Amino acid sequence: MKTNYVQIFDTTLRDGEQSPGASMNVEEKVAIARQLEQLNVDVIEAGFAASSEGDYDSVHRVAETVTRPIVLSLSRTKEGDIERAIRAVEKAKRPGIHIFIATSDIHLKHKLMMSRQEVVDAAAWAIGFAKKRLDYVEFSAEDASRSDRDYLVSVFTEVIKAGAVTINVPDTTGYALPEQTGELFRFLVANTPGGDRVSWSAHCHNDLGMAVANSLAAVAAGARQVECTVNGLGERAGNTSMEEVVMALKTRSDFFGLETGVVTEQIYPASRLVSQITGIAIPINKPIVGENAFAHEAGIHQDGVLKNKITYEIMRPETVGIGANRLVLGKHSGRHAFVDRLRTLGIAAPDMDMNKAFERFKALADKKKSVYDEDLISIVAGEAVRVPDRYELAHLHVTSSSEDEPQATVRVRVDGAERREHATGDGMVDACFKAIAQATGTHCTLERYAVKAITGGEDAQGEVSCLVRDGELTSTGQGAHTDIIMASALAFLNALNKMDYRKRYAERLRVEGP
Repeated sequence: MKTNYVQIFDTTLRDGEQSPGASMNVEEKVAIARQLEQLNVDVIEAGFAASSEGDYDSVHRVAETVTRPIVLSLSRTKEGDIERAIRAVEKAKRPGIHIFIATSDIHLKHKLMMSRQEVVDAAAWAIGFAKKRLDYVEFSAEDASRSDRDYLVSVFTEVIKAGAVTINVPDTTGYALPEQTGELFRFLVANTPGGDRVSWSAHCHNDLGMAVANSLAAVAAGARQVECTVNGLGERAGNTSMEEVVMALKTRSDFFGLETGVVTEQIYPASRLVSQITGIAIPINKPIVGENAFAHEAGIHQDGVLKNKITYEIMRPETVGIGANRLVLGKHSGRHAFVDRLRTLGIAAPDMDMNKAFERFKALADKKKSVYDEDLISIVAGEAVRVPDRYELAHLHVTSSSEDEPQATVRVRVDGAERREHATGDGMVDACFKAIAQATGTHCTLERYAVKAITGGEDAQGEVSCLVRDGELTSTGQGAHTDIIMASALAFLNALNKMDYRKRYAERLRVEGP
């Protein structure tokens, strides 16, 4: 590996999915993996194969789908975990495994109930066992930032001897500070025998809001891989944000003198796709991909930008795939222009049903006079991960006034047979959801509901995302329409279809196996 190259390890499909409410089905993971390949990330951590049949299948499918990135599964130091992880990635063009065990005294005492030597032995054995089957073996010392650094040297020395090619130093709890992170990496790189033969990696959580700063401090101290997620997804406060690290290294190349292989123009499409699939909205002030990231309202800023963009913009929006908010297509546009624009945006998946996507575009173009890139991303993101629809909306009628209770009447096709239901509720959306639940015979509870405008203007599409729960299972749904009630109905039905798909998928795995 070039000494000035930083490898991007994307764990959106594993650590990112651990964000509450962000669970994804297999097709959604495959769609994100394809976009990660468009981004040109170096490594995709596709899941934790031993954790469930569904996770195993997801890793297996991603390994079969992408061709350029290394695809790996997370694994504990247990023989069964390692065997399952290796089987899950065996069809990958570039397979790998990521083995971890905790090294902090806190974890050894309260979680593992193991001695320091037992952890060293387990880690070295696991690496050696995996190395017999795979060339690319990464080792992580969980909770490294709270571990004794001399003990870390002992652990890393043994796993390097056993064949690890990448050593990851995670700040699992988001406890570290940038100065401490840099100092730890400098110490480990300088004092670990064989440390010059491996790639050092940083995996930082954002509990104190310093995941990106800690990752960059690690890079400045010698790390040449950053583990991160799209939009900074992850459990608790999230992980290192891929787009922020990549653009920091690109924008401040004068300081770091380093580069990544990421195609930065694919950052915004990837961000939107992940947001669409998980239903987790991108904050408007999110760096790089937020709605306000390149907006200027203060008069003095506007004046400066009009005179020369470099007065207040340190990077161009086009660099991350955000074009000017302009009309690109309309109702008279043909299929060729539509497909060409999708390719330009980098969101034309190879197995996408272009006919269905084009039909959705034409239906939108009939309602809107201006169709923007953001509208197209919404259309295609929905089409790319659409599960087979058992429930389809045939008709929706809602009424509301200041004197009467809101009412909704729906006709829903269930397995092709049409059902009609009527309901009242606390607002039109509530009435609509109740009527749909009655028509589908489902009993999910709504846990999250969010609305945003995709573009500006009086004919803007409203994008609705929701999270529903049925017992232990959750699923997200998205819907976009110029009518917000219709968008809500489509989002709710999308969530119910995903829930039904997950239940049937889990039953198939139980009966047939992965």
